[in-house]
Amino acid sequence: MTQFEQSALLQGLPDQFFARLTATVRKHLAQGHDIINLGQGNPDLPTPDFIVETLQQAASEPQFQQYSPFSGHLFLKEAVSTFYKREYNVTIDPETEVAVLFGAKTGLVEISQCLLNPGDVALLPDPGYPDYTSGIALAQAQASLFPLLAENDFLPDYKSISKETAERAKLLFLNYPNNPTAGVATHDFFEETVRFASANNICVVHDLAYGAIGYDGVKPPSFLQAAGAKETGVEMYTLSKTYNMAGWRVGFAVGNASVIKSINLLQDHLYVSLFGAIQQAAATALLSDQNEVKELVARYEKRRNVFVNGLKRIGLEVEAPKGSFFVWMPVPQGFTSESFADYLLKEAHLVVAPGNGFGQYGEGYVRIGLLAEEDRLEEAIQRMAKLRFASITS
Repeated sequence: MTQFEQSALLQGLPDQFFARLTATVRKHLAQGHDIINLGQGNPDLPTPDFIVETLQQAASEPQFQQYSPFSGHLFLKEAVSTFYKREYNVTIDPETEVAVLFGAKTGLVEISQCLLNPGDVALLPDPGYPDYTSGIALAQAQASLFPLLAENDFLPDYKSISKETAERAKLLFLNYPNNPTAGVATHDFFEETVRFASANNICVVHDLAYGAIGYDGVKPPSFLQAAGAKETGVEMYTLSKTYNMAGWRVGFAVGNASVIKSINLLQDHLYVSLFGAIQQAAATALLSDQNEVKELVARYEKRRNVFVNGLKRIGLEVEAPKGSFFVWMPVPQGFTSESFADYLLKEAHLVVAPGNGFGQYGEGYVRIGLLAEEDRLEEAIQRMAKLRFASITS
């Protein structure tokens, strides 16, 4: 068979970290091991029944068996507007300030192609969600990384970004509650972000994938709640985590009308929006009483408490996350991120994500997902308790 050479654009794409991690899990499962997979961000619970039932009913409606409007159905955009007003007291124009996305990941890749030219600069968190770099690479632009450090509550220090870099930057990616660090933002931080972005004519892209998941009674804020936020950027939201709809691939971008227009223009050339029945189900989810979401967050909080308390019980120090469904755990002395993840997989059949897969400043950590029931999390602790960390430390 003739092997056709990939384009230079594809050859320049970064390694897909999560694809590699998934392949590793499949390999060990095929060997017959009882794997506890806490390495991925794939929700383990089913989509609520009322959302599934809406899809089933809507799928039989002839109007949804035709092409959807290019930029999505207005009823979904109106549901997004209602959701933002109810959850964050933010007013969103459904016709000009909402873009329907094939999952937030799509929008996070697309926005670089919408706003960056070859050689332009985007500011990225380190550690951070690896797929931010995919869109930058496709736009043939450059990433300038800023560290997220424990001593700064995993928030960026804008003063550490040089004046020259800030002046060159066109995009700033943020993500709170944060993947992978589980750091959370404050209203004051978002106000500071607006000032920084406005002073340097930077578009902020806030990834609110874990926006519903906050603990100890504290609701994570939206970037758009900050004064002037809609003038300086957009926020991207996915239904994957809030409603356990990861496989449905539905999300949206909200905010600055000029950016939303650019996203819609690019998507006009790529897609004919997503299946209308999925849009109907998404609207149903957004407009519901959110009791299922509250129960989900309570469930994750119980899992967090079981797992974090278990780690401390066996002598592993870790901060309890305030948001997201991740635990960002420092590795024991003598390990690197990779060597500790490999050790857990080999000796305990436990999958975690090595922190260095999220960037240079992720070294020394592993990311652990609270994506198993409490008994499996307790079993993971018991397996770790049997390991002898000290025996191979330097």
